Amino acid sequence: MKILLTLLVAACATSAAAAQPPALTLERITADPPLAGRLPRQAEISPGGQWVSFLRPSAADSEVLELWAQPSSGGEPRKLVAAADLLGSAAQQLSEAEKMALERQRITQRGITGYQWCGSDDSALLFPLSGDLYLVRLGTNGPQALRLTNTPDAPKRDPRCTPDGKRLAYVQGGNLFVLPLSEGSQPRQLTADGSDTLSWGLADFIAAEELARQRGYWWSKDGQSLLALRVDESAVAVKTRAQIFADRTAMTAQRYPAAGAANAKVSAFVIDAATGQQRALPLPGTAEYISRAGWFADGTPWLQWFTRDQTRLTLTEFKPGGAPRDITVETDAAWVETHDDLAETPRGLLWSSEASGRRQLVLIDRASGKRSPLTQQAEPVAQLVCVGERSVVFTAATDRGKGQELYAVPLTGGQAQALPGAAERHKREAKADVGCKSLLITRSAWGQPPQLELRTLGRDGAIALAGDAPAAELKAYANTPRAVDLLAADGRTPLNAFFFAPRREGARHPVIVLAYGGPGASTVHWGWGRDMPLIAYWQQRGYGVLMLDTRGMEHRDREFTRAHHRAFGQVEVADLFAAARQLPARVPGVDPARIGFFGWSYGGYLGARAMLDADTPFAAAVAVAPVTDWTLYDTAYTERYLGMPDGGKAPTYASANLPPRASLLSKPLLLVHGTADDNVLFEHTLRLVEALQNASKTFDLQIYPGKAHGIAGRAARLHLYRTMDAFFERHLKPAP
Repeated sequence: MKILLTLLVAACATSAAAAQPPALTLERITADPPLAGRLPRQAEISPGGQWVSFLRPSAADSEVLELWAQPSSGGEPRKLVAAADLLGSAAQQLSEAEKMALERQRITQRGITGYQWCGSDDSALLFPLSGDLYLVRLGTNGPQALRLTNTPDAPKRDPRCTPDGKRLAYVQGGNLFVLPLSEGSQPRQLTADGSDTLSWGLADFIAAEELARQRGYWWSKDGQSLLALRVDESAVAVKTRAQIFADRTAMTAQRYPAAGAANAKVSAFVIDAATGQQRALPLPGTAEYISRAGWFADGTPWLQWFTRDQTRLTLTEFKPGGAPRDITVETDAAWVETHDDLAETPRGLLWSSEASGRRQLVLIDRASGKRSPLTQQAEPVAQLVCVGERSVVFTAATDRGKGQELYAVPLTGGQAQALPGAAERHKREAKADVGCKSLLITRSAWGQPPQLELRTLGRDGAIALAGDAPAAELKAYANTPRAVDLLAADGRTPLNAFFFAPRREGARHPVIVLAYGGPGASTVHWGWGRDMPLIAYWQQRGYGVLMLDTRGMEHRDREFTRAHHRAFGQVEVADLFAAARQLPARVPGVDPARIGFFGWSYGGYLGARAMLDADTPFAAAVAVAPVTDWTLYDTAYTERYLGMPDGGKAPTYASANLPPRASLLSKPLLLVHGTADDNVLFEHTLRLVEALQNASKTFDLQIYPGKAHGIAGRAARLHLYRTMDAFFERHLKPAP
């Protein structure tokens, strides 16, 4: 579950604000341009290293993205192309499948929403727009856009060029096509059985939403073959979503694999790009999910695949003429985490593993499977960035998971060293060029919205890259977090928590708790969160704010992160209650009778679950887009943690589901949901609403017609904030 976290992750200014800062309003928080400025999106170093490309909001409409580039040697960024340049006054068209694919990537803007460099000479970029494909060529006369196809009624998806840039592939109508880029060439269809339920070369719902795989085919290094996934969804149940708008209701059929039901059948093939000849890559019947795929440098395709219970992850290679061979197998009694950490090195394959109890990088002999440890970090490795000639660059947690730093470790082993620019209490992450010589580094810290810089390894200095600067008034709303020592319900495990005091200290005050509580995420860290102003607003209104990470959240050792094994609504609820009860003793002035809660998605589930409890310490809660019945949520996410549902009768589901707890509601609860949510379906809230009504319980309900999981859009977000503000004002009553 790619769970929405932006409202639960906060960041704040580093220095004290003026004694009497101007009033911060909800209108300003949701206005354009944002207080935090804007970071370039989807930034990439070009294959030849001459450019940094990125998407940037239009000056005329920040909801429309344009394609830009900046010389890697420095200099001013320049716009390459905008949707308006190509479409004129015509409206951009998106199919329902394209809209859903963008939702999986959490992209809510229009315009150019994705692109690829084409070839290795830094001369062209490829992107889809309104059903067709376009190429932007970079030359001495400036960027020139070329329309490659002219059939907008047949949308082309996920175009990708060969490594030499001489041809491209794309998906249309569920089939793969190849188009040479020579003048006068016509596309050639590689597959023929695509249909409404069968597709080639696209990520299925589970892959995109739960396994972080957004693509379904890969060119070989020589550009002669494609490794393509075939997705058959015919056995997947159809959910009909009623996208309720103010003036109409659109009925949208969606193949949605609910827990315990059939998944899409995904199989892998190598396809000759010249002849269309297919070679199947057979996997055993226990292979339920293909999480990653690609090619080794010698031209051998490989697949990473999970069993359905996700306790076993296998890396298998498929040499022509030979039987499939498993290179390595990762097992875990609870579950194995999905990761992108696979790279070839002179010393073997680089891979990440939690077998030691803490995620580290290991080297694997491709022939024998023998493992050798490479890193020995004091905290978990977060991600492999790149492999150079002599060293490996990676990120790892610091400060008990609250920070993140960039490191390099010699390929021969030894002590990892932080890269230049290291500091305490910040977060750094990076992308690399193909040779691991230059890094695109994103850095943020308290009071410092994310900044993007280009740094060459082994050299001093960095080049700052384009972005819209934060608003000048942001500094006026500075708030300094206080790290609070709170223990989990077991009485021994330390939890990460930040407290933000109200602007007017001294009197007893209410508190709003922000927590997510679900696996695969963390919210209490030193990095920037774009919704920091909301916390500053609440402080201004007289609330204290507590941010909390319960057991089961990420960037900690395995023992901590596996707390959700066969247990939703238990450990995280116990930790949340324990933290709320400890807070008044840790922070002066907290009124234990006026503690509220706000959460979204899994955090929404946690908020609703907290109120459906006779022992709740909370006076009121807001639950946005909550899961309420885990039999309705998807297979991969739910079964990973709860196992199979047995028709909802399995104890792990019965104890986690919320409708049976409806009679326990005794304090104010605000439920919020978008009617077009295709992740946590609107049906979740409807089921809880029905149960609460049947139990004669009163509650508040706010519905957003036509809105998806993120309830995107400035007007909708402003309304949501106003609704929450009024709800907390009524039930927590901050001091005037």
